This record gives sequence, structure tokens and C-alpha cells, in this order.
Amino acid sequence: MPHITVNSDEPGIRGLLRYRPETGRPISELTEVLLRGPSTLTRGERELIAAYVSALNQCRYCSASHAASAAAQLPEGMPLVEQVRADVASAPVSAKLKALLAIAAAVQQSGLSVTAGQVAEARAAEATDLEIHDTVLIAAAFCMMNRYVDGLAAIAPDDPAVYTAGARRLIQHGYLPPGFSSQPKPRSRHGSA
Repeated sequence: MPHITVNSDEPGIRGLLRYRPETGRPISELTEVLLRGPSTLTRGERELIAAYVSALNQCRYCSASHAASAAAQLPEGMPLVEQVRADVASAPVSAKLKALLAIAAAVQQSGLSVTAGQVAEARAAEATDLEIHDTVLIAAAFCMMNRYVDGLAAIAPDDPAVYTAGARRLIQHGYLPPGFSSQPKPRSRHGSA
């Protein structure tokens, strides 16, 4: 049961973003740029980073939704996502992606946990500065979003089909839903509209 009334039946962060669109829109815009904007990392790889960090944070909703989105955009699908979440070291991904996932895992612990050695390893595996930057920002942003979702006890459905449908919707429409207004809604004394 969510800690607040969000006046939306949308699960996870989607209901929270609609609850307060003046903060929801910038979060959605950042997510759109990080996970779908121009990059030398594929959309599937960036979704995989988000899913991995969310799994490390034990955020059920974000982990499941971004795992479904990564799986839908990676040729190896959900088996690869599950391998990465279980053991990155033995997962069949490139050395560059393994190095970037190691940086993401360090960020998940603390920004100060990222070492010069990890960055050097990523560079040795041909990661660009922009890819390193975006990996750190994806990991940091998802730590915030995971805590946002879990801190308000947002709805996290058990049915995997919900996440698969959400992944299809994200792939088709992106992270900025049509008609997403950034105009604040009037609030009652208790914060609900």
C-alpha cells in the first residue's frame, strides 16, 4: 500500500511522476536523454545498466520494468539480463560493458567508491569519456529513482506481463508520455489533488 494517495492507478514511478508533474517532467526528460537519447551505447545496454543498479538497490518495480525494457531491446533478451543480474563477471557481455557495469555498481554504493582503476579499465576496454559519464549519471539517477519509488511504497505489480507491456510502451513512446503537463495541480491540505 503506497504511503500517500497518488490519485493514479499507474504502478511504480509512473504514478508518482503524474502525482507531481512539475517534478515528474524533469525526471522523465532526464530519463529520456539518458536511456533513449543519442549515444554510442545501445538503448538496451543503457536499460541494462538501469536494471542492474535497480536490482542492486532491491527496487522491485524499477528492476523489473528496466529488465523488461532491456530484454526487449537486446538480441539475447531476458536470459542475458538475468545473467548480468546474477553474475556480471561471467555474463556474455563485452569487456567494455562489464567495466561500465562495475562503475555503475560502485556508484550504487557511493560516488566515492568509483576508483581511478575502474575508469582506467573502462577506457582500456574502449569506453569513451561520454560513456563513462553517462554510466555514472544513469547509476546515480536510478539510485535516486529507486529510493523515490520505494520511499513512497509505490505499487509494484507481481505480474511480469505488466512490465513487458510497459517495455513495449516505452520503446514506442519513450519516457515522456503524450500530454504530460508540467503544470502543478492544486493540492489539498494533505497533499492530494
